[in-house]
Amino acid sequence: MKKYYLVLLLVLIFSSSFAQNSDKAEALLDDVYNKVQSYDNVTIDFKYVLNNVEAGINQETRGDVTMEGDKYLFNYMGAQQLYDGKKVYRIVPENEEVTIEDLVEDENTVSPSKMLTFYKQGHTYEWDILQNVQGRKIQYVKLIPIDTDTEIKSILLGIDAETKHIYKLIETGQNGTTTTITVNSFKTDQPLSKTLFTFDEDKYKKSGYYIIRN
Repeated sequence: MKKYYLVLLLVLIFSSSFAQNSDKAEALLDDVYNKVQSYDNVTIDFKYVLNNVEAGINQETRGDVTMEGDKYLFNYMGAQQLYDGKKVYRIVPENEEVTIEDLVEDENTVSPSKMLTFYKQGHTYEWDILQNVQGRKIQYVKLIPIDTDTEIKSILLGIDAETKHIYKLIETGQNGTTTTITVNSFKTDQPLSKTLFTFDEDKYKKSGYYIIRN
């Protein structure tokens, strides 16, 4: 009987500790979300690494994105993606091609417009490790998708404990693929051109680009 009560006590202590850690993680993510929402615009320069040991894949590249509300301008792998609030424009200079289509949100994809807020829904949270990165305290929160059919196994979100800015995202897929995004610079409330999120179709037509409408 004493053993039974001891096991029960340990279960209760563990459950209480887990709940407290989960609450801590959610509170930190709320702080991050509120901080992001307070900015008029955000510009991020980042490093992107895709790795799958079994498949022999190891790709590394850099990119940048500027976001203002739902609008964004995304530069990645030699191409550009623009969302003006109505349409998505994918501009590929190598092919001299522009694809225009409606925005379609995929639950398994973190789009530029959701890069800083995707964690607000669809996950459970766990308090994870604290790292010291060149004098910066980076607190990690582990996100587990609620949807068991998703291709994502888990996400580790590294947050600067002082600024409440996202520093790193490590996504592990069910197939063993690891995607890591590391923020090199995080700028806020920058003076932006009024036409930054405006697509100039005539400009690309005059340059000989092929315009595809889906």
